[in-house]
Amino acid sequence: MEFNIGESLLKLCTDSGIYGLIQDPKSLVMIGIACLLLYLAIVKKFEPLLLMPIAFGMLLTNLPFAGMYHEEIFAGGHVHWDLMGGADPAIVPGLLDFLYLGVKLGIYPCLIFLGVGAMTDFGPLIANPKSMLMGAAAQLGIFIVFIISYSVLGFDAKEAASIGIIGGADGPTAIFVTSKLAPHLLGSIAVAAYSYMALVPVIQPPIMKLLTTKKERMIVMKQLRTVSKTEKIIFPIMCTIIISLILPDSAVLVGMLMLGNLMKESGVVDRIQKTAGNELMNIITIFLGLSVGCTTSANTFLNAQTLMIIVLGLIAFSFGTAGGVLLGKLMCLVTGGQVNPLIGSAGVSAVPMAARVSQKVGQKENPQNFLLMHAMGPNVAGVIGSAVAAGILINIFG
Repeated sequence: MEFNIGESLLKLCTDSGIYGLIQDPKSLVMIGIACLLLYLAIVKKFEPLLLMPIAFGMLLTNLPFAGMYHEEIFAGGHVHWDLMGGADPAIVPGLLDFLYLGVKLGIYPCLIFLGVGAMTDFGPLIANPKSMLMGAAAQLGIFIVFIISYSVLGFDAKEAASIGIIGGADGPTAIFVTSKLAPHLLGSIAVAAYSYMALVPVIQPPIMKLLTTKKERMIVMKQLRTVSKTEKIIFPIMCTIIISLILPDSAVLVGMLMLGNLMKESGVVDRIQKTAGNELMNIITIFLGLSVGCTTSANTFLNAQTLMIIVLGLIAFSFGTAGGVLLGKLMCLVTGGQVNPLIGSAGVSAVPMAARVSQKVGQKENPQNFLLMHAMGPNVAGVIGSAVAAGILINIFG
């Protein structure tokens, strides 16, 4: 073959990422956004464990001609396996194409739930079952924003359901639902969900103070009873059976959550419980973050729809916080002032950050107030509640 240095140099230039950025400047904007998110993760420490890999996945997928992720393979919400195989494949799949299969097939979110269960203590919820009601009330934002998105803003039902789930403040659940109902919105919804999880200490306190009186915030709650080991072992088993029989679409998330918890509470599988809560959790977190970040291409992310999703996510999260606090106020009234309404705000599924916010706000009003363990009840109930809400949405719209 005859070598032509001029043609070779021309090809080298036209195949370069710099030429790609000149052809499509929107990719440069996305690279800038990725760098901003990396700054927030590293310097401001906004949910860095997931925001960093998401941001780096965003960076990688927007590098022109890098070929790490191909939207065509997953077009229409389906995996087009024919494009990934054969003697002469139409597309040579990249690293992120293979990693994204874990999101598309619903593997990563479920394994994250396994790890969360292995690190979660359901004791405060078992000791005070009424706190389950606050965890349920904190899912209010999911359904309010679904109605707004579908009835007012013109999103279709699947998109509205995926946007609404941001209000559960549970990143893996939001990813799980969106990957099944509206995969084209995955990047925007994941970035919004994890951003608001990181901003829990900023968003929640003003809402909590607005909806409660100083007297209510100063209420000191009685110490929770001691929960036996038998109760802690029976709870995940019964919870899995009951929820799965009522709502089978929640079985995979609830089942993985409760399996992890049973590993922890049984005390007979310490080795795999530690693996699920540490090594496996860390590995899946990396894969999940990169996979989600790779869906944020310039074409799918830079539009008015993304801005609406971010605003709607904030509304969903705010209404979820308000729903938990308002039910806390009702329980305070019914019990004659024995429940501090602040613990209701922990009903969103940001464990344990939301419970710490309840503790911090309560102790600021009354230094003798120790609400952390009381708030952990609604907090872990919120994890279950978000999984149940996900099952409802998938059942209706999936």
